[in-house]
Amino acid sequence: MTQPVFRFAPSPNGRLHLGHAYSALENARLAADTGGRLILRIEDIDTTRCREDLVAAMLDDLAWLGIPFEPAPMRQSTRFPVYAAAAGRLRARGLLYPCGCTRREIADAVAAREEETGAPAPRDPDGAPLYPGTCRGRDPAAILAEGRLVAWRLAMDAALAAAPGPHAYARFDDDGAPVPVAADPARWGDAVIVRKEIPTSYHLAVVVDDGAQGVTHVVRGKDLEAATDLHVLLQRLLDLPTPLYRHHGLVRDDAGEKLAKSLGSTPLADLRAAGWTPDDVRAAVRAVATGAP
Repeated sequence: MTQPVFRFAPSPNGRLHLGHAYSALENARLAADTGGRLILRIEDIDTTRCREDLVAAMLDDLAWLGIPFEPAPMRQSTRFPVYAAAAGRLRARGLLYPCGCTRREIADAVAAREEETGAPAPRDPDGAPLYPGTCRGRDPAAILAEGRLVAWRLAMDAALAAAPGPHAYARFDDDGAPVPVAADPARWGDAVIVRKEIPTSYHLAVVVDDGAQGVTHVVRGKDLEAATDLHVLLQRLLDLPTPLYRHHGLVRDDAGEKLAKSLGSTPLADLRAAGWTPDDVRAAVRAVATGAP
């Protein structure tokens, strides 16, 4: 049997908090239980928000927790040519199209459609309105000739024709038994696969890197569960294997909001300064995992 490969893949755009610790420790626990490898990947494609001091702080927090990651973590910021090549494969098959729309233009188009139809616009699993298709039928050369920054969107109808369903992946529990889960990539609409300011997106980079690193088990938060539907489709289109998945619960604050860097959730560094030990962190995340108050 192939040795299982687990990965923890944080973004260094802020300090790690208890939610990150929960995910890292879950990956470490499951890797140990299955005799698997545990790798660290630094997802730093956003070079404007990800900083080297935050990378160093992240590595220090993980070392303090005592998680046995393999050395030499992958840095996504070094792999832009790899992502560009993957996007080029999709583009050559007519599965991506350029989109120069601004956020305001998209919002205005969505509002106009809602006014015309008298119904709310369809939304993706994150709650954002689906792209209304403004650039979908336009000549790509004409869009590029305008000289605007463009994103590259997945032509969902064409993608589904190229990789017809049914689409599915397998979820695994502690006993390792796979449980089939139906996937519905169409609910993401014409998702952005290459961002305007960055030569990839989270969705493209994560499936390319999971394939390159031989990841067999993806353990991440439930906030990314719906994205798996889109990832399954990209894996099919790029001839990449689909790992087993497990989406764990989220650590929430007293108000019920999930912990997030953008909300200023208490970082591990502050807990350390307040006297917390790695065992205290483990006890806190065990309480989350078991549903204890």
